[in-house]
Amino acid sequence: MSRLKQRLTDDIKAAMLTGDAASVECLRGLKSAILYAEVAAGKRDDGLNDNEIEVLFAKEAKKRQESADLFVQGGSQERADKELSEKLIIEQYLPKQLSAEEIRSIVENVIQEVNPTDMSAMGQIIGEVKKRCGSAADGALIATVVKEKLS
Repeated sequence: MSRLKQRLTDDIKAAMLTGDAASVECLRGLKSAILYAEVAAGKRDDGLNDNEIEVLFAKEAKKRQESADLFVQGGSQERADKELSEKLIIEQYLPKQLSAEEIRSIVENVIQEVNPTDMSAMGQIIGEVKKRCGSAADGALIATVVKEKLS
């Protein structure tokens, strides 16, 4: 069992013992998401590795943020707060996110290496930056920085 999956299982038990129903619900949802991803990838017996789980958790955190934004637009602050609290729980399992300045530095290094002639190299640059950052950087922020630097 991967380190993250074991940690998740331990945290579910701890949350159940303390009676933290909101955390239990969120953590069980994460465990379910892992199970679905394992089945979809044909890795039910072996399980996902920590990197694959981090990518999955980053997607789950992004979903919570998008849902919260929609709830705020719809005037339901209480539901938005619930989504944001779940996002905070999920982020505990993700690596520390890089700052915008750190991402800018990585983007500048990649741009110097690739030496693009026009905006058509944007996808190549974003791909390389994502490889270097992993799940420690938001894809939308990477794309924004790359676009800004290439303009």
